[in-house]
Amino acid sequence: MELDSKENKYLRAKEQVAEIKKFYTSLLFYIVFICFLGGLNYYTNEWRYMWFLWAAFGWGIGLVFQAAKAYKWTPFMNKNWEERKIKELMDEEEQNTTKWN
Repeated sequence: MELDSKENKYLRAKEQVAEIKKFYTSLLFYIVFICFLGGLNYYTNEWRYMWFLWAAFGWGIGLVFQAAKAYKWTPFMNKNWEERKIKELMDEEEQNTTKWN
């Protein structure tokens, strides 16, 4: 039982490390690509219209959500909520089957 618990903790930690690694990779690509777009924007019109900020804003929103997932900043729909909801739906299903039988 204790070995199973340690294995589950290890797998969850490994999964979270993979999410964090994926976030840092995305962050690196974001920085490189937005810098490239900023340079291109400056080269084409010398900041008269900073269109690259639209891409930075849109991609940045997605990056914030990815960071929230990687660092478990989701207070409402975390693992505990997921487990409670699964148990609730299983209990509801069980009640419906016993009611009709």
